[in-house]
Amino acid sequence: MTLRLPTTTETVPTMTEQLPPNHLGCHLAESLDEYELTLYRLAKEIGVQPTRIDQIVKGKRSITADTSLRLGRFFGTTPAFWMNLQTNYDLAVTGAELGDSLDAIHPLTA
Repeated sequence: MTLRLPTTTETVPTMTEQLPPNHLGCHLAESLDEYELTLYRLAKEIGVQPTRIDQIVKGKRSITADTSLRLGRFFGTTPAFWMNLQTNYDLAVTGAELGDSLDAIHPLTA
């Protein structure tokens, strides 16, 4: 991954502005880099097709419980770690898509 700094014509988001959520593929790509693993090797080690890992890293595929269990075992984390990354991403994306329509829903009061 390459860090791209804003040019003088771009604005940097303020603390109150939302940054786009990171797909868990970014986290997986960082883990691959950190451990000097290839997509192919990870796929073979956890018993899945390399295309599954490639699509997750590219943000084109969501993680499943099956993949979470495998990644958790391989990296020594919990499966919930990987599922939580996916859930947080999904909530951020869906919340942004729903936008103001959520404001029209009034919480139930007793």
